[in-house]
Amino acid sequence: AIPVGIAHTNPMLDTRKYKVEFEDRTSEILAANLLAENILEQVDEHGHKQRMLDEINGHRKLNEAVHMEDAWITMENGSRRRRKTTKGWELSVLWKDGSSNIIPLRDMKECFPIETADYAVSHGLQDEAAFAWWLPTVLRKRDRYLKKVKTKYWERTHKYGIKIPHSIKQVIEIDKENGNTLWQDSIKLEMKNNRVAFEEYTEEVSKLVGYKKITGHMIFDVKLGENFRRKARFVADGHLTTPPQSMTYSTVVSRDSVRILLMIAALNGLDLQAADIQNAFLTAPNLEKCYMIAGPEFLDEQGKVFIVKRALYGLKSAPAAFRSFLAQNIEDLGFFPSEADPDVWMRPAIKPNGQEYYEYILCYVDDILCISTKALEVMEELQKKFKFKKDLIEPPTSYLGARVRTRTVEGHTMWTISSVDYVKAAVKNVEEAIKEKRWKLPTREIGTPMSTSYSPELDGSPELNNDDRTYYQELIGVLRWATKLGRVDILHEISLLSQYQACPREGHMEQVMRIFGFLKRWPTRSIYMDYRLPDLDFSQVRSSAEDFKLVYRNAKEELPPMMPAPRGMAVEISAFVDASHAANKKTRKSHTGYIIFVNSAPILWYSKRQNTVEASTFGAEFIALKTCVEAIVHL
Repeated sequence: AIPVGIAHTNPMLDTRKYKVEFEDRTSEILAANLLAENILEQVDEHGHKQRMLDEINGHRKLNEAVHMEDAWITMENGSRRRRKTTKGWELSVLWKDGSSNIIPLRDMKECFPIETADYAVSHGLQDEAAFAWWLPTVLRKRDRYLKKVKTKYWERTHKYGIKIPHSIKQVIEIDKENGNTLWQDSIKLEMKNNRVAFEEYTEEVSKLVGYKKITGHMIFDVKLGENFRRKARFVADGHLTTPPQSMTYSTVVSRDSVRILLMIAALNGLDLQAADIQNAFLTAPNLEKCYMIAGPEFLDEQGKVFIVKRALYGLKSAPAAFRSFLAQNIEDLGFFPSEADPDVWMRPAIKPNGQEYYEYILCYVDDILCISTKALEVMEELQKKFKFKKDLIEPPTSYLGARVRTRTVEGHTMWTISSVDYVKAAVKNVEEAIKEKRWKLPTREIGTPMSTSYSPELDGSPELNNDDRTYYQELIGVLRWATKLGRVDILHEISLLSQYQACPREGHMEQVMRIFGFLKRWPTRSIYMDYRLPDLDFSQVRSSAEDFKLVYRNAKEELPPMMPAPRGMAVEISAFVDASHAANKKTRKSHTGYIIFVNSAPILWYSKRQNTVEASTFGAEFIALKTCVEAIVHL
């Protein structure tokens, strides 16, 4: 047959036509984009499909379940409280569509609290540790729960219209239905990459003294940005191992460090190169002693006994193992960690013109950023130790969730940081969510995030109901993250509205909607990591050293201990700090705000209500200045 229409990687732009046969044996010619649209409408944006409960028809108690004798915790003051856990319990569920599943108790308790409670009572489970701490409350407040809880269970069955498997058996079935091997190929690729983590053990298992037996499972996903690539990830069931006594964190460079070093890079004319380490954790040796018996994921090697030699995803010590291994390899290149941020690595270097400077490597788990005149060479040295994704080393376009770009201002090229992608996604999510609510974003153009005449502490509008209160708290969290990514222009407003999360009112929610309207109008604002010195005249405010020592005779500048020798172009710290005296008309507490710059690049920003009530403007501003100076000393 000759295809009708034109194929496209985006299903919504695919104009090919297909003959579709329905359950009643009727058939119809439908376009591919219409098929994709209808498939997508069956699930939410994350691929979750709603399923309606028919009945709970069974349960099982696993070995890790808390026993009844361990159901109580004794506090330091001698009082006792119940252990709040649902670990180790699963329920067998029959759905309205005739299918059935085994669902963890924690999910059933949240989605079907009344039905789960009734089942527990009818089967004599009310005294079990996993039920006793919550079941009486549900039964006592049954009527209120029935009004609030939407009895549904969101099962992730599809994503982007593609069916997601939950087991190897389903993988084979789905590939057979689709007439391809895409999911099976994804498993083969994952296990090929993972094979380095396992060492076959051919002797008796009883000889593995000190080793813990664990299991693993596959997690499946669909990658939209890679032409709907099927993705399989094999992870260890880390809950079966004892948490290590040592630290379990991974590499997480701070945003302050990134902002400082983007400014320093432009100031010293340094190059930036970035890369992602492929299967990062698997590059490091395993810190835990464990083994597993190969399951169906291992294909031809199923049933073999393997010692886990590498830091497999899912193990509690895997992040720390990778960090230690990465640190050793960076140290081998002559870098040493910064005293202020251990995930910023430094190495003395000299430019061809003889100028001394520091090279830097920044690490955020598997994201590596190098700053140097020879950044590409440094990254290629690291590439000898680690495999980079797609073997790519290139200048960064995003880092830690923010868009990173270069801009030229008055002949000076500098780096900029923008939260535009996050802001646009947040605004879109809010607009979708409020379609079913009574809230609306302002339709008129607004120039300020919050009404200039509005005082949140004086708002006497009705309190929000429980659903809206929870949604208000979610929105505040979204906006606070936007300020972390650089939206300093809404920082003060978010600080004010954050104070009312426990009991927000309708007026507070309206102002939050106004802030999202403001972000919708101005989504692309960026922070410029300007390396030029600030154009400030300190002659009217700066004291001379002689005048200062008349009062503080033995004063000297406090410098950080173990400070490395200065290299590269000098920088200057300046700050703008103020306090709004008695700004809160109810409590009369003042509000502190400051922005700290290195050269002309904003590095730290802060807005918070003061803890005390000050009788004078001087008192409020003195506290604000004290808070700012402490941050400068830290910086």
